[in-house]
Amino acid sequence: MSAREAYMDSCRGARTAMIVGAGVAGLTVAIALARKGWRVDVAEISPEGATAGWGLCLTGPSLRALDALGLADACLAEGYGMNVITHVDVNGRIADEVRLPRLLGAHRPAMVGIARPVLHRILSEETGRSGAVVRNGLTVTAVDEDGDLVRVRLSDGTVRTATLVVGADGIRSSVRSLVGLETTLDYHGQMAWRALVPRPAWVTGIHQFAGEVNTAGIVPISDSQAYVFLTENGVEPDALPDAELAPRLRQLLEVFPGRVAEIRPLVPESESVVRRPVRTALLAGAWSRGNRVVIGDAAHAPAPQMASPRGPRTPPRVWRTRWGRRCRCRRAPVAGRG
Repeated sequence: MSAREAYMDSCRGARTAMIVGAGVAGLTVAIALARKGWRVDVAEISPEGATAGWGLCLTGPSLRALDALGLADACLAEGYGMNVITHVDVNGRIADEVRLPRLLGAHRPAMVGIARPVLHRILSEETGRSGAVVRNGLTVTAVDEDGDLVRVRLSDGTVRTATLVVGADGIRSSVRSLVGLETTLDYHGQMAWRALVPRPAWVTGIHQFAGEVNTAGIVPISDSQAYVFLTENGVEPDALPDAELAPRLRQLLEVFPGRVAEIRPLVPESESVVRRPVRTALLAGAWSRGNRVVIGDAAHAPAPQMASPRGPRTPPRVWRTRWGRRCRCRRAPVAGRG
């Protein structure tokens, strides 16, 4: 779209958005804007259908945000509904059970474990139905103000003009840098492990196991699958060959007593084991400049153990676009990333 076409659309009340990143944050905001009559394009650098990680847990606030889009029941149907987090001490005994509030009502679970590819498919399909267009293999190389509009240069050399640009492109956001919103990436001495395993019959909620040094656990994501997680503390952010991942994870699980012994043999020999450094980022100041805003991990990326948004008393950030509209932005509806 040319600058003149975008300007004329703006004068007629039409609003256009360029969203960078087709992850959870990017797709949810694409759906919400398209339903409000915005013309939405999404640029995503990865190939179509590509996702990272095995699963995640959508807690109450996350489900409530998805329910506002009419998508909570689809996630509940394809994931695994849960109400209890069980904490096990270093001796293998149950220390406590946390029963979470059911924010969607007594007849729906408090949270849901779900496979990342499944959640991505649900969001992608709804994005298409909403009229938003996702273009894979593209990212942005320049974001410049053009009067009341924003001019965006894409990696294929094309130039688009929009009334709003949203950077939902993750912790290493290029949009954040391009608009001059700087922050640091902090490493916390932890490596997060995830492994896709068959779900044991006794795993009907999240189980977290305390260790002398590390913590481990398991989260169901469907009737047949779960993912094992382990937080390895006090290590450098090095890389291990793929062939060493499963043996190393099984070794780290050896020191845990009790039911972890039943989980350990389930860790596969295949590529279903991932290991990632725990890095965080936080934009302490504004999350926007003019009609350019960053959301999700581009704005504040917590550790995976702390990804759930807080409850309704947490005020959303409010930013004002250059044409005077006020917009409310919360963190993307994701928790317990894996």
